[in-house]
Amino acid sequence: MPDTLPPFDALILAGGRSSRLGGVPKQGLVFDGATLLDRALLAAAGARRTVVVGPEPGRLPDGVICCREQPEFAGPAAAIATGLGALGPDPAPFTLVLACDMPLASGAVNILKQFLPMEPLPESAPQALVACSADADGPGKAQPLAAFYGTAVLDKSARQLAAAGRLVNGSVRSLLASLDVQLVPVPAAFTADVDTWDDAAALGIAGRQDVQGQ
Repeated sequence: MPDTLPPFDALILAGGRSSRLGGVPKQGLVFDGATLLDRALLAAAGARRTVVVGPEPGRLPDGVICCREQPEFAGPAAAIATGLGALGPDPAPFTLVLACDMPLASGAVNILKQFLPMEPLPESAPQALVACSADADGPGKAQPLAAFYGTAVLDKSARQLAAAGRLVNGSVRSLLASLDVQLVPVPAAFTADVDTWDDAAALGIAGRQDVQGQ
């Protein structure tokens, strides 16, 4: 990882319905002694400002902002737009977007940091560094919720989607449709996420009964 990094902000998305987990909030699941939200905050270490988009999780580290997309559960595109708005009028040139349900995401973030340019790139250059799972079989699935984006172009895309009436319940893919993306291979484990209790068990996260009994 470079000794010096350009300034970046971080958006941590933590407000999904967790429907396949029976409504149990992902951010509170525990992996290796820390909640998934705590691990996401650790992965975002070094950010100039960090915004958690989701329900108020209780005590957050000093300086971390918490907000919620409106309407609630309006999807990741709306959550990203809300988080960008919470950064204020002078955001950093780059924004890390990170879902809170990837317990090993810090590994992906550290690899992505190696590709961050020291200065914002012209719009003709790739404006997104997106983690792409890779294993012995080669490149796999891109994970746009483990990625660095040029803040200006990401905000522009969000505003365009909102103006077209497609932000609420919009997909991340629709938000990124106009961005030039550079895929960065990372070990598949670094982007493994928790959508179901089987996913949680495979990653060594507490099962349904253990969580409900807390």
